[in-house]
Amino acid sequence: MDGGQILLCYIKVWVILLLLSATFQNSKLAAKNTEQDKKRKLAADNSGFISIDCGAEADYLDGDTGISYKTDKDFISTGKNTVVAPEYYLTIPYFGNVVNSLRTFPEGKRNCYTLKPRQGKNQNYYVRAFFHYGNYDSENQTHKFDLYIGVNYWATVLAAKNMRWTYYNIIHYSVTDTIDVCLVNTSSGVPFINGLDLRFMNDSPYRTMNGSLSPVVQADLGGHQTQNSIIIRYKDDVFDRIWWLYNLTDSVSIGTETNIDIQSSDDPYRLPVEVLRTAVQPRNGLNSLSYNYTSPYKENFTPEFRVYFHFAEILEQTAPAKLREFTITLNGLNYGPFTLEYLKPLTIRSNITQVQEGQVRFSINATLRSDLPPILNAFEIFVLWPLPDSPTNQTDVDAIMAIKKAYKIDRVDWQGDPCLPLTTWSGLQCNDDNPPRIISLNLSSSQLSGNIDVSLLSLTSIQSLDLSNNELIGTVPEAFAQLPNLTILDLSENKLTGAVPHSLKEKSNSGQLQLSLDGNLDLCKMDTCEKKQRSFPVPVIASVISVSVLLLVSIITILWRLKRGRLNVSLSSSVGLSRKELSLKSKNQPFTYVTNNFQIIIGEGGFGKVYLGNLKDGRQVAVKLLSQSSRQGYKEFLAEVQLLMIVHHKNLVSLVGYCNEDENMALVYEYMANGNLKEQLLENNTNMLNWRERLQIAVDSAHGLEYLHNGCRPPIVHRDLKSSNILLTENLQAKIADFGLSKAFATEADTHVITVPAGTPGYIDPEFRASGNLNKKSDVYSFGILLCELITGQPPIIKGCKGHTHILQWVSPLIERGDIQSIIDPRLQGEFNTNCAWKVLEIALSCVPPTSIQRPDMSDILGELKECLAMEMSSEMSMRDSVEMSLVLSTNMTPNLR
Repeated sequence: MDGGQILLCYIKVWVILLLLSATFQNSKLAAKNTEQDKKRKLAADNSGFISIDCGAEADYLDGDTGISYKTDKDFISTGKNTVVAPEYYLTIPYFGNVVNSLRTFPEGKRNCYTLKPRQGKNQNYYVRAFFHYGNYDSENQTHKFDLYIGVNYWATVLAAKNMRWTYYNIIHYSVTDTIDVCLVNTSSGVPFINGLDLRFMNDSPYRTMNGSLSPVVQADLGGHQTQNSIIIRYKDDVFDRIWWLYNLTDSVSIGTETNIDIQSSDDPYRLPVEVLRTAVQPRNGLNSLSYNYTSPYKENFTPEFRVYFHFAEILEQTAPAKLREFTITLNGLNYGPFTLEYLKPLTIRSNITQVQEGQVRFSINATLRSDLPPILNAFEIFVLWPLPDSPTNQTDVDAIMAIKKAYKIDRVDWQGDPCLPLTTWSGLQCNDDNPPRIISLNLSSSQLSGNIDVSLLSLTSIQSLDLSNNELIGTVPEAFAQLPNLTILDLSENKLTGAVPHSLKEKSNSGQLQLSLDGNLDLCKMDTCEKKQRSFPVPVIASVISVSVLLLVSIITILWRLKRGRLNVSLSSSVGLSRKELSLKSKNQPFTYVTNNFQIIIGEGGFGKVYLGNLKDGRQVAVKLLSQSSRQGYKEFLAEVQLLMIVHHKNLVSLVGYCNEDENMALVYEYMANGNLKEQLLENNTNMLNWRERLQIAVDSAHGLEYLHNGCRPPIVHRDLKSSNILLTENLQAKIADFGLSKAFATEADTHVITVPAGTPGYIDPEFRASGNLNKKSDVYSFGILLCELITGQPPIIKGCKGHTHILQWVSPLIERGDIQSIIDPRLQGEFNTNCAWKVLEIALSCVPPTSIQRPDMSDILGELKECLAMEMSSEMSMRDSVEMSLVLSTNMTPNLR
């Protein structure tokens, strides 16, 4: 080969290397752009974020995180802006300038930030507050003050010049549209705050209505700490959790660069890829990982903890694959065994209600048949922080806020909740109810002007109202006489005109009301100055209008029902007709059905027997006929009709029509071909429900009950939820039946004392049985028992030769032993996902604590069950793919016999 050929060969090689280099650089650039696009998308999806740099002079965008920070001017009107001393200025990656500016509150006992998330009340939010003293006042002092979330205590902040910056997190379920974060002066230094974050969390599994979750550990295991990578947070974490790098004793780190597709995963925890890519496992020769957390809380507070273990198999197995199987021991209780799928996240959650010596201890141990040691990618420990106090009655809050706005009242302490915590607004007194009510309001000499605002009439618990010495004009509202508890009304020294209402004078003359009107020069207090009654006084006109509207609504209702082919129309609740006048036949479609002379009985309950029937169009229906000896009577019949006419949901049995002729009273429902759940779970039933079908029935039932509790206004409590009231369609879709004993509550927070027996033994809430207090959580208990039935195949009361055992007593020792195989219905023959089974059992147990405040809301339960169903479906899909692959391999490996 001559020199020219050699040169040409070198050139070709050089060109190829350039092309390869360009291709590699382009692929890196494309990957980088893809990652940046994902992060930009995350930044665009942070509509549930409120990020406040307290004390900042202008809004700004933090380049590291993509978080947009706002000044706090729109969230609070008190306090003073300042910055930390120059020598304490911090440059911390992923936290912007939050810790360097602050707002201080030298005045007032309580100063509150008011956050108004667009998602509103009855949602979960992640709230975080930042504190860095930084000797901003050049006093080198120690500052100690309390932090409140809403009306409940959150934390005590202790800050000094030699202390590092800190923050406090809490996942808070808000029952109000606004969330107040309050700093309370405890006379140990001036309160201050540097930053405040709020993150909408309701689509996450960190759900709680029993209190607030305060994280004490959020550990990312196995990572390598560098100067700029101490933590992981948003954008990498969509919930903006803050993960600190951590390692366990006697462990070694492992990791992978393989991508884990979180976006398409069905894992609701959505841990950052960077957290899942690293893990720890025991050092050589050991088969277990362990950790011990000691609670710093005082002896008089015994906290309840919630622990989350996050796993992902990051080491790919080569053939033959080795088994990684492990159990978890948490404060003496055993869970598992668990197995992992390659690059698929798995989270195990557990509650700890009894903490000895304030310690949370866990170990993760390989089973005897495991080929590989256990791993752990991350874990979290939360304290369940109690919420003993309820915010002030919402009607009172709305009223006092409207009054504040109407009269432009600008008092320093009129912020946060009117009655709590610790102190009330000046001039205002509340009672000790839970929730508290406003009972006294003193706005004397407050420079009020204009008419007497109508919002004052919404303070229905008020006993004393002082509006004296102001510039109020107009007439005295007669509706003051309708306030049931008002005993003192001082309107003196104003500019009121007209006549004093007769009803107010009567209450004053009888001694029921102490009425003060002196100083209103143009106000006439004599009967002779009352204006002559007009031909059609306002009350008469109002009555005529009301009756007219009522008649119009009744006519429209009748026409609408006739148009819809309604079979009967009940008017008793509107105009008080007698029983014989209650039913109207439709002119377009008479209500006829055939029951074969009531021969085919398909059920029986407190109302009477249920018969199979057929409508004229051939549709099968279930006809519930009121028997003469029924424990439920005419009142219950009307209650069920009225309820079912307005309540509609795919998981509630729908009413086709009803009959109310003479002594024949019947409710006609859609026919449910597969009967009720109780029958399906009987031991002698040949059509045994599989695990997937049971999960779907649980989700369907939860959907129906969640609609009654949270989708109806007012909320509805079923009162007798049980497996015989869960009916199944031909396709095994579950629907809740029997609303005869249902109770509609005036407000979501209402609790009623019920003296009429309700419920079925085994399902009855122990708190309701003891006190008679009925609320939505009574149904939650019954639902927990229902879940236990689905899981175990056992009835609520298990009959035995030595007596009867409640299902919770039967399952408790099996849970303590971690024996899931003995808990699950043996007829399933082990065909279920073990991880999923543990999770469903955990959900069931969360529903049945003895006190209602410890139980979750049905919306939380529904979300958890959906996760279980998704887990089971994913497991089935993986199993099916595995079987199909085996069949393909088997086919390909079959020898050719030709």
